[in-house]
Amino acid sequence: MKARGLLLLLMAICLSMLLTGCFKGEQTLKELDPPKNAKAVDGNKETKKTDKQSNEKSEKDKADEPTPGETVARQLYLLDSNKMVVPQTLELPVPESREVAKQALEYLVKDGPVTSILPNGFQAVLPAGTEVLGLKTEGDTMIVDVSEEFKNYKAEDEVKILEAMTHTLTQFDNIKRMKLWINGYPQNEMPVNGTPIGKGYSNANGINLVENEAVDLVDSKAVTMYFPAEHNDTRYYVPVTSHIEVDEGDNLYEKMVNALIDGPGYRTQALQVFNSGAALIKEPSLKDGVLNLTFNQKILKDADKGVISDEVIETIVRTMAAQKGIKAVNLQVDKVDKLVNENGQTFNEPVLTDKYIKSKKL
Repeated sequence: MKARGLLLLLMAICLSMLLTGCFKGEQTLKELDPPKNAKAVDGNKETKKTDKQSNEKSEKDKADEPTPGETVARQLYLLDSNKMVVPQTLELPVPESREVAKQALEYLVKDGPVTSILPNGFQAVLPAGTEVLGLKTEGDTMIVDVSEEFKNYKAEDEVKILEAMTHTLTQFDNIKRMKLWINGYPQNEMPVNGTPIGKGYSNANGINLVENEAVDLVDSKAVTMYFPAEHNDTRYYVPVTSHIEVDEGDNLYEKMVNALIDGPGYRTQALQVFNSGAALIKEPSLKDGVLNLTFNQKILKDADKGVISDEVIETIVRTMAAQKGIKAVNLQVDKVDKLVNENGQTFNEPVLTDKYIKSKKL
């Protein structure tokens, strides 16, 4: 019995081993027999592809990183020697963080990074030691959070600070106004002289505002005009906001040109570039983005040669560029067929406003 039982046990073990080998063989065959039309996968090839994509991404990241010493032109609003708020284009280092709006404000701080590149006769406007703690946007508004040092300014500089900050920031896409926080707390008014700022400050508040007591503010329009100014041998343009009385049916462009011819006024220290007696002889017209202006010959620097002053051209074009819908200015002079600038360049076509004013925001 024992022998028979031992024999049955041995036979069971052999049968089990045989069946196991068979199942294992089926699995192996299935693994080695790929589906029809299947393509072999090269594991090394996939690895190389992944490495290539990774390298491409890395190269793109490197391309986006600023090159040491690389600079970019930025327009900052600074104070000139007459304490007027004036735009100046300076070469700033490309910020590593790409926080260009924050950098622009930091370059408005006295004794800050702008010091070494300030143009002759200009100074920064924000109090020394002011830190820009943070920026955030809400719709078309930029909220600026600054440190307590911001409060260290004189009352007479309060509006200038607001103008410089606002006009610097509104160059950036979709930003139309600025709101102020100090050390994390929203401000409804400026800390020194109490200028209201609860709803924000915008370009509509003006810049270097010149009050005209003879003008009724109710029936007037605030417009910003550009006048040349001079410091040593440097010429630049000062934006001046003034109220122009405009009645129903009046031509705004005619009123603006007349205001330019009248000059900037003694308070601005800007220059008068128009000759006495210069005047429009036709009502200005705007068609397809081109403003047509026709003057008498008193506008010319040299009537015999048909020469018009470069500063007269730039004063007119810069001023009109800020008006909605004007893309170019067509200057004409009565009985002058060939109008030329001081370099002898003939005006064969209207002067594009882009020549003097950036149409594209930062």
